[in-house]
Amino acid sequence: MMKAERLAFEYIRRDEEGNVEGITRAVDDVDFDIAKGEFIAILGHNGSGKSTLAKHMNAILYPTEGTIYVDGKNTADEQYLWDIRQNAGMVFQNPDNQIIGQIVEEDVGFGPENMGVPTKEIWERVNESLKAVGMYEYRKASPNKLSGGQKQRVSIAGVIAMHPQCIILDEPTAMLDPSGRKEVLRAVRALNDVEKITIILITHYMEEVIHADRVFVMDKGRIEMQGTPEEIFSEVERLKELRLDVPQVTLLAYELQKKGIPLPKGILTTEQLVREMTRLYG
Repeated sequence: MMKAERLAFEYIRRDEEGNVEGITRAVDDVDFDIAKGEFIAILGHNGSGKSTLAKHMNAILYPTEGTIYVDGKNTADEQYLWDIRQNAGMVFQNPDNQIIGQIVEEDVGFGPENMGVPTKEIWERVNESLKAVGMYEYRKASPNKLSGGQKQRVSIAGVIAMHPQCIILDEPTAMLDPSGRKEVLRAVRALNDVEKITIILITHYMEEVIHADRVFVMDKGRIEMQGTPEEIFSEVERLKELRLDVPQVTLLAYELQKKGIPLPKGILTTEQLVREMTRLYG
């Protein structure tokens, strides 16, 4: 679905007169290979380069060096730009920046309409997309009257209606309360499990990545760690070095391990911890 080879991107800082003040290398020599249908989570503290990397995944930004391919197409090749952005949809932090319709179903249908999809099929896509994110009953509602989590699900439905093979979500829950975050994550997981859409989730919430197939951890523009959630969260001290937290239950299990309790590494959920403690002391 997506492949990067020695990908690098530099921001050029200029003064008021346009003179170059400095260069920031936001993505630095990154390689990865993402298969169709995978759920990839990308972690990193603020300034680690994860959002800049995300913007290369549907050609919002072009590489300074190296190459990134989406469905076999080079993002730097302008003839493929429309195909790439249709295949790799993007959902941003603030749903208000993506919602433009006065009614939910009109907003979701905006993308397919611009693609020239026939009217009958547009409405079919709108209905199936809203059902996929659990927002069908709100199709006649005004987006202004929805909660943050509901707005974000409408934003995701708008991307789904364009029938992408991949959805890139750039910190989609950053502005939401815990309830809204759960709503959005439930919808995202269903798209991956049921619709088999490739998901790339950029986040700084550790609890959001435990259901991913693989996790990339970024720091200073590089992918410093890569593995399953269990493998990544087994490295508690390394994550601390990278200024990242770990899920509370993982940290508790880690502290219990240090006290001599023989728990396995990489415990990610309360259920796992309870099961292991019951096995040891039940």
